[in-house]
This record gives sequence, structure tokens and C-alpha cells, in this order.
Amino acid sequence: MPSFLGAYTFYVLLRKWMFLLVDKYKWKKALAAAMLMLISFLVILLPILLLVNMMSSKVAFAIEHSNEILTSIEKYVNQYEARFKIEIITDDNIRKITTYTAEFLPKILGATFNTLFTIVMLYFILYFMLVEGRKMESKFYDWVPLKDENVITIRKEMNGMVFSNAVGIPLIALFQGVVALLGFILLGVNEPMFWFVIVCIAAMLPVVGAAVAYVPLALIFFAEGSPIKGVLMLVYGFGIIGTVDNIARFWLQKKLGDVHPLITAFGVIIGIPIFGFIGLIFGPILISFFLLMIKVYASEFNDGGKGVRQSSP
Repeated sequence: MPSFLGAYTFYVLLRKWMFLLVDKYKWKKALAAAMLMLISFLVILLPILLLVNMMSSKVAFAIEHSNEILTSIEKYVNQYEARFKIEIITDDNIRKITTYTAEFLPKILGATFNTLFTIVMLYFILYFMLVEGRKMESKFYDWVPLKDENVITIRKEMNGMVFSNAVGIPLIALFQGVVALLGFILLGVNEPMFWFVIVCIAAMLPVVGAAVAYVPLALIFFAEGSPIKGVLMLVYGFGIIGTVDNIARFWLQKKLGDVHPLITAFGVIIGIPIFGFIGLIFGPILISFFLLMIKVYASEFNDGGKGVRQSSP
């Protein structure tokens, strides 16, 4: 199911270019499909490679200076333990963290394997969708026992869903990242481009969103003895970064596909456990498709089933 939904999403985005290459420029179907799949893969892969490259340097630095980092964290925590008369670093807490980490790592590895398998299957299905696109659409029209207007509605709204979610969500995250980058530069954040990438990815996550970036940055400012910058970071984060995406989402999602923000939010919450990271895109599409099916069902049976197409035109 995740692979098919993902393949259909890419098919809707690439079908126009596929038909253009085949019909106008007379490319062979297999070559055109392979070229479009390669380009789409690179568009997905390059941001991931960029993030991995940026994170690898951070991880290498953390491993190399692990003792100093642990000492500074312990010193920082001890200040608050003494001030508020509480115990944070205890043997019991360390044991719980170790147990949680041991349980969490296999889940990450499993999710990574599932995501890779889903992507491989996605492109396998996508190839045949692109090569046999027109035949597939024709058969769908012939076989689906729905009224003509409902078949047209499904195609139109499915295309709108794909464009509004597959294009809208990353664009909104990028816009939020640009707004965050301006604040990072003004406040003098070290390596602002690294945090820009983190915001762009975290902005697509529900609930926490870009707070994954600006809250730790505020804590870093406090730890470095710059409380004013820390407060400004929190104010800018919650007041500007955390709200600008809502404004952009209302406008862009409405403009692209008339998608309600709640569909996006619930779709991401449901999509990530089912599809993994790519559920950020496919989850909202799945919710939108479910609502579309309800709409089609009501249209089919409100008139007692009259008007169902008996044969293809």
C-alpha cells in the first residue's frame, strides 16, 4: 500500500513530462521513464545526503570530544540541581536512559530498512505506471463502476491532493526554514545553514515542528551565558517561526488543492507510523482520498444508483 500510494503520487507529478517526452520529443517510453525516475530520485536524495553530511561532522566532533561535552553537561545540570534542590543525574535515570536507547535503536534500524524497501518497490511500480500510463488510465475508466462525473471528480481531486501535499508541504517547510534562517543570522547563531536544514525537515513534523531547532538553540545561548539572546530566540521561535507556517499553509494549501490544515496535521500523525518518513507526504493524501471516497459514495447512492456508466464511451 505505501509503495503503490507513493508510486501514484510520483506518477501524477511526472505524467505530464512523460507524455511530453514521448509525444513531442519522440523518446522511447523506457528511456523517458528511466530519466524521470532518476531525476526524481536525485531530488529526494540530495537533501538527505546534505543532511547526513552535515550531521556526520557533528557526530564525529561529539565522539572526539565526548568527555568534554559530558563534563560540561554535568556541570550545567549540577547548577540547576543545587539551585532548585533536585536530583537529575542519578543512577536510576542513567539506567532508564540506557534501557530506552537500547530499545529505540533497533526500531530506528527497522524503520530505515522498511523505508528503503518501500522506496525500491515504489520505483519498481512507478516504472510500469509511467510506461503504461495511458493504458492504465483507460482501463481504470472502463473498469470502475461509477458515474462518468464521479470518475472525472476522482481524477481531478486526486491530482489536486497530490500537488497540494507533495508540493505544498515541502514548500511550506522551506518557507519556514528561510524565515528561521533570517533570525539565526540576526542573532549570530553558529552554523546557521545547518540549523536551517534542521528547521526545513522538522517543520514537516506534527506537534513539535521547528521547535526541534529553536528550543535547543535557546538553551545553547543560556548555557553560553547569553540569556538575552536565549529569550529573543524563544520569542522569535514561538512568535514568528512557529506561526508563519500556519499562515503559509492556509494560503498555499488552499491555493493548490483546497486542503484543510487539519487534514494535513492528522495525515502526518497517521502517515508517519504507517509509512515512515515518507508518511509526511502520503499520510495527508491518504486522509484526503478517504474523504473523497465518502463524497463519491454519497454521490453514487443519493440518487438510488441511477446514472452508473454501463460501458465506456
